[in-house]
Amino acid sequence: MDETKKTLLRTIPKTDEVLHAIEKEHLCDDFSRPLVTDTCRAVIGDIRDGIMNGRIASEKGVPSAGAAAGRVAERLRALSCYSLRRVVNATGIVLHTNLGRAPLCEKALAHVVDVSRGYSNLEFNLEEGRRGLRYDHVRRLLCAVTGAEDAVIVNNNAAAVLLVLNTLSEGKETVVSRGELVEIGGEFRIPEIMEKSGAVLREVGTTNRTHPADYERATGPVTGLILKVHTSNFRTVGFVEEVGLPELVALGGRTGIAVVHDLGSGSFIGLDDYGFEREPTVQDALATGVDAVTFSGDKLLGGPQAGIILGRNETLERIKKNPLMRALRIDKLTLAALEGTLMQYLSPDRAVTGLRVLKALTEDPGSVEARAKKLVRKLKSRLPGDTWNVTIRKGSSLAGGGALPAQEIPTALVVIVCRDLSAAKLEKKFRELPVPVIARVFEDKVVFDMRTVEEEEFPFILEGLANIAGKE
Repeated sequence: MDETKKTLLRTIPKTDEVLHAIEKEHLCDDFSRPLVTDTCRAVIGDIRDGIMNGRIASEKGVPSAGAAAGRVAERLRALSCYSLRRVVNATGIVLHTNLGRAPLCEKALAHVVDVSRGYSNLEFNLEEGRRGLRYDHVRRLLCAVTGAEDAVIVNNNAAAVLLVLNTLSEGKETVVSRGELVEIGGEFRIPEIMEKSGAVLREVGTTNRTHPADYERATGPVTGLILKVHTSNFRTVGFVEEVGLPELVALGGRTGIAVVHDLGSGSFIGLDDYGFEREPTVQDALATGVDAVTFSGDKLLGGPQAGIILGRNETLERIKKNPLMRALRIDKLTLAALEGTLMQYLSPDRAVTGLRVLKALTEDPGSVEARAKKLVRKLKSRLPGDTWNVTIRKGSSLAGGGALPAQEIPTALVVIVCRDLSAAKLEKKFRELPVPVIARVFEDKVVFDMRTVEEEEFPFILEGLANIAGKE
């Protein structure tokens, strides 16, 4: 070690000196003594590391005890701020996985608060006065809305697929078309989840064409399951062919092999009624007589993260007895949110207007444009015209969340330009607001897609932009 570094190391304030400065200025009175002490040591350690790696090369770079105390207080204040926060989704991606996918409806939120405020009958049957099953709280609604015989809920659709494969096909072959060996976000791949389940993958057909005879030849005494996977996050076009679910169910009936359909992003609403391409609904799948259907709760359904398994009584009874059920089960807050969400589906019209995901997907472009114009008027009244320019242009939104991958949804974009800030810097400032606004950057402009911004969120944008403009 050279002499300069040795000299600088001797100038680092001692822990007791920093603690004294903190106590003198009452900087950390709201935090425990052990936490403050540990944070002091961490700050001093950072200073020491800075000297050793050359970032601090002179005595001017070594903070005094008072300055180090300020760093300790700043670090503790940051620790006491929530990391998981509300944001405004102005990206135009309705089911944005990184932004929490589906926002909950008011009924779901109210039910979560009510159930979590005290004790609940999570696993207690009030009628019989004995232990009950937690998923029975939503089973009645799921069966009533979809016509399923039974229902099981776990913590996400990956868990649902894992549980079904492990229950019905552990140590046996599961037959899947090569064109359906999908990967979704987070590197979740059907072959890998199958391997973890203990099922043996039996691929049939090719990536673009699979025929009924391919399944027929692949099934036999070692077959545990025929799995059909809906390619919800991509489309194959051109010289393609796939085997429909009714044909696979018929094959399963002839051979005595269970057939399961992984829908991924399951919908209870026929979105083709609103101008979208035909997306199979959960009811469509169940009507084929399939043994089980799996799908997510927080995608097109519009509720909390959950993996939902619907199907035949005998199939789901086997699944319920799997020891993995306890490892994959959902908690009372998720159940409450799901129950509140499913209540909306007792009336399909209420679901479309009351669930934000469905409302955002189906809203008329003219209504979105009207909301954009209202925001622009408010922005222009608060921003200096010589520095800021706010306009509207047409654009396209996306469903996201592995749903409707080939469908662009017409939308209205609010475009913001600041003469003194690049788009990248302005976008960053929006992310740094108390309620961050997550926007797009397009052609060196910050863009708000109004399909995913509601009028009740305008104050976050207006106050945030006024704050940014004031500082500039």
